[in-house]
Amino acid sequence: MISDTFGDIAKTIDHTLLKADATKEEIEKLCEEAKRYGFASVCVNPSRVKQAAEILRESEVKVCTVIGFPLGAVVAEVKAFETKTAIDHGAAEVDMVINIGALKDADFDTVEKDIKAVAASAKGKALLKVIIETSLLTEKEKKKACELAVAAGADYVKTSTGFSTGGATEDDIRLMRDTVGPKIGVKASGGVRTMQDAMAMIKAGATRIGASSGVSIVTGLKGESAY
Repeated sequence: MISDTFGDIAKTIDHTLLKADATKEEIEKLCEEAKRYGFASVCVNPSRVKQAAEILRESEVKVCTVIGFPLGAVVAEVKAFETKTAIDHGAAEVDMVINIGALKDADFDTVEKDIKAVAASAKGKALLKVIIETSLLTEKEKKKACELAVAAGADYVKTSTGFSTGGATEDDIRLMRDTVGPKIGVKASGGVRTMQDAMAMIKAGATRIGASSGVSIVTGLKGESAY
């Protein structure tokens, strides 16, 4: 039996499986766990959205997918098309990676247009979370990325893909929350593996947790579903 505290934490978790070698059976297990524990969503690669949507169609668990993942280096038109296709297949949330190189170049118009292209495809159909990949950015760049995401119509800003040089930190969550204010969601992703990790991120300002160890977080059972 999950305690009320654990249940509240579960509602913030995007139960995630984005490994390239994830199998159909593993996706099915992910979805069944999400239903059992009441997670906010499952986060899967675009080619697995249809499968997840079918399994979850009579549940409250949403299907989340990733766009321009994990590098963010494809052109805006491709990200927009990927978003539209994912929504057509059943995605209710999309987590896109910004054009990190353009941000490092201080080419802010390109970054904002990139996000706006995805926002236009998602508008009224899916929540948009914008991954800024904090481990690759300076503090100034993190702030700017958050500001551009808000200006472009994001519903959330998100720390990390989990495939780069680092994951979420409490300091980054506080910085992102301070930058976007109270009306935009903040998602901590990458390295959140325990209930203590999750609670620390929420205390710092996160409203969603991206984790492959969702079951471990809410039950304290190490290793279960830590794909």
